[in-house]
Amino acid sequence: MASLRDVQNKITGVKKTKQITKAMNMVASAKLRNAEERIERFRPYASKFYDMLGDLAAGADGSAHPLLEVREEIKSVGIIVVTSDRGLCGAFNTKIISTASKLANAKAAEGLAVKVYCMGKKGSDFFRKTDYEVKREDRDAMNTYDFSLAAGLGEEVIRDYLAGELDEVHVCYGEFESIARQNPVSLSLLPISKEEEGEAAEAGGAGDYIYEPSVEGLLAELLPRFIKVQVYRALLDTSCSEHAARMAAMDNASRACDDLTESLTLLFNKTRQAAITGDLMDIVGGAEALKG
Repeated sequence: MASLRDVQNKITGVKKTKQITKAMNMVASAKLRNAEERIERFRPYASKFYDMLGDLAAGADGSAHPLLEVREEIKSVGIIVVTSDRGLCGAFNTKIISTASKLANAKAAEGLAVKVYCMGKKGSDFFRKTDYEVKREDRDAMNTYDFSLAAGLGEEVIRDYLAGELDEVHVCYGEFESIARQNPVSLSLLPISKEEEGEAAEAGGAGDYIYEPSVEGLLAELLPRFIKVQVYRALLDTSCSEHAARMAAMDNASRACDDLTESLTLLFNKTRQAAITGDLMDIVGGAEALKG
């Protein structure tokens, strides 16, 4: 049985760990509020942009812009993986990496070359150990980022796509639904499918629009921006999901500390009782020996 000092040290260590987990929970909660505000400000713009692009592209021919063309032969696939830079957020990063890894394995099984663009340290650390080509790594970028980061990645992906180095592009990220639910999502980014455009046009609703200059000219300007908006959306969702997952993980850790403290306190009391009983037995035994 452990000594009283050992058990006491364990109880002290667990209580200090709980202080850390509670502090991390509070920090994650504050960051989550800021991340939610960013998403709330961005979603109306993204929704209207999506509707307008759907209405614009629904009537356009597939050859109006290279980003709308579906290539007959697919040779290489690009996968953008958006994860966090830090851990201690449960299985959040593992789920995103698993989704991206399954997609990469499925494409590789079809004989396609897979190229990975990693946003976040956790995804980068994983794919560096695989046989897939890592085209870009943005480590320690998820703590302070803005639209310029998404724009830079979007431009690189578009450039590789137009140069023929990529024939498809997918993005894997953590979609934020609520504080209690964050889902790993795999979204097709390029080529921009006509099906998505049709859905956007139907969702956008009403009325015919007159566009100036030509539809082709507007598509040349808006389609690249649409890719950047989608990448930025993935960054925002992943950031918000990370903080929500860390809040839940630290809350569970704090409760586990409480349970562990309770069990260690019970062990401490039992150990102390056993020590006292042993001392009493020694005293009684000594007294009986003196009588004899």
